[in-house]
Amino acid sequence: MNREVVFVDGVRTAFGRAGEKGIFWRTRADDMGVKAVRELLRRNPQLDPEQIGDVILAATAQVGDQGLTLGRDVALLAGIPKSVPGFAVFVAERLVDTSAVTMGATAENLHDKFPQLTKEGADRFAVASQQKATAAWQNGVMRETVVPMSVFTDEGWKLADRDEFLRPDTSLETLATLRTPFRAGGRVTAGNSAGLTDGATAGLLASAQAADSLGLTPKLRLVAFAYAGVEPELMGIGPIPATKHVLERARLKLDDIDLFELNEPFAVQVLTWCDGMGVSPDDERLNPYGGAIACGHPLAATGVRLVAQLAYGLRERKGRYGLTALCIGMGMGAAVLWENLQ
Repeated sequence: MNREVVFVDGVRTAFGRAGEKGIFWRTRADDMGVKAVRELLRRNPQLDPEQIGDVILAATAQVGDQGLTLGRDVALLAGIPKSVPGFAVFVAERLVDTSAVTMGATAENLHDKFPQLTKEGADRFAVASQQKATAAWQNGVMRETVVPMSVFTDEGWKLADRDEFLRPDTSLETLATLRTPFRAGGRVTAGNSAGLTDGATAGLLASAQAADSLGLTPKLRLVAFAYAGVEPELMGIGPIPATKHVLERARLKLDDIDLFELNEPFAVQVLTWCDGMGVSPDDERLNPYGGAIACGHPLAATGVRLVAQLAYGLRERKGRYGLTALCIGMGMGAAVLWENLQ
């Protein structure tokens, strides 16, 4: 039976700096997942937890407290009935050519492949991302999707309620002075890349029929999705063929899309998509609330953030169609088309 899929809601924690200096350093991964799931249930009281079909959590490394069956672990800790199954999806990457698995190296490869995409252009895009994200926090946009979380740190209890990599004072002059860690004389810096971060997201998907019967109000309808494979050492171009494939499947044109939410692991990656799709980096439809350069990119958590921000943006702009897209390690890309139901 062909069933329409709808996106009902999505939330995330703040994204904190990875490692000992980050606010989540002493917080377990499953605790962050529990916070996001509980917030989804709180925001959607019509949903009887007994009606949940599966709890699925993704992580990129099966290590430490992420080595558990996260979906089941988080479901139980969140108070979801024991009758609801849960499982985890893990991603492991291994390839002989290190330039295909070191993300910074693949970004430098994009600069090599597309010399018209300069470091100065990447820095300009990074500054714009920071400025848009700062405005989104000031205007209350992020308060709709980010759930504050009390965490224990070396200095005692704190409230994690803001992305730690947000840099409102970022300037072209400052970015020009940063070193290029992936290659001597390179173009990729910490300033035009997404920071290494910890965080969690949770989204609620349902069939349109189930959402209606449960009294849930969906925000988006899944129109189509597509994956594409590319050279592993140029994984950043993956969203280009994925976007073309999904538009073809949906029989839509790029001009039909009212909003784009692209992941920003590196500024050059988004600029490559813009170049390949004929979209200006300054297009007001592109990442209007900033992106991963400003908030960070916790691997396996970014997808829900993109969709949640897309839903908000389409509602505010009264747009019809939106696209989320991101590159995937080992040389792939994914793109998803959504229709606004709000």
